[in-house]
Amino acid sequence: MKQSLRILLALIILMALMTSIMTPASAREGGVKLADDASSAILIERDTGKIMFEKNSNEKLPPASMTKIMTMLLIMEAIDNGKITLDEKVRTSERAASMGGSQIFLEPGEEMTVDEMLKGIAIASGNDASVAMAEHLAGSEDEFVNMMNDKAKELGLKDTNFVNSNGLPVADHYTTAHDMAMMSRELLKYESITDYTSLYEDYLRADSDKKFWLVNTNKLVKFYPGVDGLKTGFTREAKYCLTATANKKDMRVIAVVMGASTPKDRNRQVTEMLDYAYSQYQVHKQYDRGTVIAQVKVNKGAKNKVDAVTAENVSMLTKKGESLEGATEEVVWNEDVKAPLKEGQTVGTLKVKLDEKVLSEVSLVLSEDVDEASLWQFIKRTASIMGGKRES
Repeated sequence: MKQSLRILLALIILMALMTSIMTPASAREGGVKLADDASSAILIERDTGKIMFEKNSNEKLPPASMTKIMTMLLIMEAIDNGKITLDEKVRTSERAASMGGSQIFLEPGEEMTVDEMLKGIAIASGNDASVAMAEHLAGSEDEFVNMMNDKAKELGLKDTNFVNSNGLPVADHYTTAHDMAMMSRELLKYESITDYTSLYEDYLRADSDKKFWLVNTNKLVKFYPGVDGLKTGFTREAKYCLTATANKKDMRVIAVVMGASTPKDRNRQVTEMLDYAYSQYQVHKQYDRGTVIAQVKVNKGAKNKVDAVTAENVSMLTKKGESLEGATEEVVWNEDVKAPLKEGQTVGTLKVKLDEKVLSEVSLVLSEDVDEASLWQFIKRTASIMGGKRES
């Protein structure tokens, strides 16, 4: 009898050990099990990019309509640099109008503003609106896809390849939960994107007999406090996907779920990740984006020194209750900062450290353009320096 009990006890211990080994450490984070039904998932904090949870986050999978996160990123980038404006008209080609799946039923030759097209993409996941905007920005969807892949490379995303602008099923179109989170982090630099992604409902063609009701495919914008984006996705191959972002308690987080079985499971898993983030973590904000940190010396510039500002919010992520007492700041300047330079160009890095551990690392960028010094400015400056030396 004693021997049987010992054998039974040994089997129970062995089963417990096997369960622990088979469950990824990230999925056991904080003693809770997250993203149980998803193929892959990730949870990050926006300012720092720190990962709070992940499950198979580098597995290449079809993103379905979450592809439109990259499409929206390129649109917002074009608006920001003045290439397009929100009120300019976008004409719908026959090809764009022919897109199946989710759509806003654009007709060939129909025109809508960039603002309206963005609503169609962000709220209703319009495949037709995505292609119309791709053609408007790049001349053709193929060229726009090249821009998408170039942007992915620029962001350092090695496990992403796009073949279209909307996520309709096609071979060799894939990304990962990790890469999706990084794209979303970049998109959220353009804060006005949430003016679109946070809308639960709106209308297009409101003043015509073809009035079209838009209802957000991301139900969490209505049912989870703080959620204001970003994008759902579904195809039979991809199953149910969602990249969601929430902003509350001075902390913005991004949660990605790929390959969930049902929309209910998808929403539940994202909700559990958001609950976990806000119950277990806190953000300590040091500086807002655009804060002047120091002046950088510019060689051969029309100005000797120019303000260097933070490219991002400078924040630190900790578990709740952890102290940052004793944290220090260090600025590392790029070598040979030489004119001509453009506003926004990186000239250094600000690091926040605690016990030699880097808690935050943010680029420092120029607050304005710096032209090369003219010959007269150079002569004047040289004379001033030499005069100063003679006086000493």
